[in-house]
Amino acid sequence: MTEEDEKPREECGVFGVYSKENCDVASTVYYGLFALQHRGQESCGIVVDDDGLFRYYKDLGIVNDVFTQERLDALGKGNIAVGHVRYGTTGATDRENAQPIVVNHVKGRMALAHNGNLVNSFELRTQLELQGSIFHTTSDTEVISYVITKERLCTRSIEAAVSSAMNQLKGAYSLVVMSPKKLIAARDENGFRPLCYGVTEDGRYVVASESCALDTVGAKLVRDIDPGEIVVFSEKGVTSLREHCGKANPSLCIFEYIYFARPDSVVDGCTVHTARRRAGELLAKTHPVDADVVIGCPDSGLDAALGYSQASGIPYGMGLIKNKYIGRTFISPGQGARENKVKIKLNPVKEVVEGKRVVLVDDSIVRGTTSQRIVKLLRDAGAKEVHMRISSPPFISPCYYGVDIDSKENLIACHHTVEETAKIIGADSLGYLNVEHVSLLAEGSKCKGFCSACFNGNYPTRIPSTTSKSRFEKKISEKE
Repeated sequence: MTEEDEKPREECGVFGVYSKENCDVASTVYYGLFALQHRGQESCGIVVDDDGLFRYYKDLGIVNDVFTQERLDALGKGNIAVGHVRYGTTGATDRENAQPIVVNHVKGRMALAHNGNLVNSFELRTQLELQGSIFHTTSDTEVISYVITKERLCTRSIEAAVSSAMNQLKGAYSLVVMSPKKLIAARDENGFRPLCYGVTEDGRYVVASESCALDTVGAKLVRDIDPGEIVVFSEKGVTSLREHCGKANPSLCIFEYIYFARPDSVVDGCTVHTARRRAGELLAKTHPVDADVVIGCPDSGLDAALGYSQASGIPYGMGLIKNKYIGRTFISPGQGARENKVKIKLNPVKEVVEGKRVVLVDDSIVRGTTSQRIVKLLRDAGAKEVHMRISSPPFISPCYYGVDIDSKENLIACHHTVEETAKIIGADSLGYLNVEHVSLLAEGSKCKGFCSACFNGNYPTRIPSTTSKSRFEKKISEKE
């Protein structure tokens, strides 16, 4: 996270398609990645399997910039394809770390795309290097690819290799793996990151991080892939391998509902929009205030603001407008431009907030710098009072499972009370979602447990020995 963009950063998005017929699978992946673009804007890639011949392209940038029509055409037709959009929580932002990773080995080829973060990647990579493995990237995804490849050399099938590899992989991983004949989807035993699959009317199977990507390509959601499950798509149909299911407590990242996933996605049986609206309702009950209008901070604060309005009876208004043509990051030449970044991204609707007591609902506060600037925007537009309500509990602990919060140093809640934070950001009052209410957000979902370690410090797995995002870059420099 940077001072200019303090929101927790997304992890990644994965997508895969299997067709019994040779067809334009690259375009299917292209549109699917468009729907998952919110999960990562650093780089993207597509690999197409044409009867064992893998054609691929990947580069830094968003989907629309990386894949021109000419590049899509060059990928050709095939019957299996996988794709990826990346925001890396392990490894630098460079072309080498773009996914999917393609591996050529003695038993054939494999392409792999990964969403999540391993907690034992440093140890695994060290073991592999001592055995002679040569790494070309600094991401933990390459570690996963090496472990699966190593197991493939002594197993009867790609799915058996993935299953054997899962005995060694610890932490968060939702995978799509492509061999010349099969598409594999696998989810870690805790189910930290979402993964689902669907089917189109013409019989193509589609795997994606979120159901909104299935909707985009015309696929009907069949179901979520369970924690620990491996699903195989091949000419034999769909096969489920469940030997790793039930080995750990389900621990879906609750922040998927609060911020990461798109509102129109269904994650483990619960609509993200419903979960966010419920967060707003809970905020209204636990942190009521006399006010004239409720507004949300675009985009993820809007649903919670609607819930707050409905539960409190305070009218809902569109008080902030987001510039849709500004990405989540852009060049800020000099300090003056940095200070104006919030103004470029957001603009208050003066008619809605002027002379009003405003309830401002947002999804989180990390450093507090962005919240401070948004509150000032509203006051400059004439808001008489600004009462901030946050649809998540305070961040007090790092995340080791794919959210880019790797230190307590920059977490404002670790250094200031709620009252002190309200004063720092300039709000008349501040209220967070109670940590006890986190599990209520996805009420009715099929998930039986959630990870909220960033809010309470209770980690479902052991904490990794080395936690820096650039740990493999440092490892290289130390050797030099």
